[in-house]
Amino acid sequence: MDIRTGFFYLFSALLLVAAFRVITARNPVHAALFLVLSFFQAAAVWMLLKAEFLAISLVLVYVGAVMVLFLFVVMMLDIDMDSLRVGFWKHFPLAASVGVLIVLEMAGVLMAGFRPEEPRPMPAVAQAAAAGAQYSNTKELGKLIYSQYLYPLEIAAVLLLVAIVAAIALTLRQRKDSRAMDPSLQVRVKARDRLQIVKLPPTVAAPQPVAAAVENKA
Repeated sequence: MDIRTGFFYLFSALLLVAAFRVITARNPVHAALFLVLSFFQAAAVWMLLKAEFLAISLVLVYVGAVMVLFLFVVMMLDIDMDSLRVGFWKHFPLAASVGVLIVLEMAGVLMAGFRPEEPRPMPAVAQAAAAGAQYSNTKELGKLIYSQYLYPLEIAAVLLLVAIVAAIALTLRQRKDSRAMDPSLQVRVKARDRLQIVKLPPTVAAPQPVAAAVENKA
């Protein structure tokens, strides 16, 4: 076993352990941190497979943006985990059956991939790699995406656009517990609306002395 194979098994083992801790960690912040670790291990595996563009994209997009946002949201919401665990055993049979079904489906897909098949013509990227030619992974991936997978890419772009619009619409809701101010009202405000000048007399009569008040009472 060479060093590359050893690194592959090391990164794969860490990836499995981190993924298992994501679903077993009781603290959501710890689960998110384990998910970040699993993303890093997956990026390392892709680096070993010479998919540098995918590895860097995974680190920059998911770890650098999505997971950081997720961590901020989790920490700001202060989720009560005790209330979420209510009714766990009630829904456990349904969840276990769904999990077993997913495992069987994944096993069927993976076992079908290991069956011997008839030799098929190698794609252009594999032919270039086998011939030892100098080529760019990013360039070949772009050519493949914008030619063979153009329609799935457009569908994914539309879904992301809908998600962005929905997120903006949710933030623009009128909330009664929010103290946000209307920017248009702040722009139209005048000085006389914020400052009121009250005129007071320059002199005020002094109060009567206490001694004189006592004599008057006597």
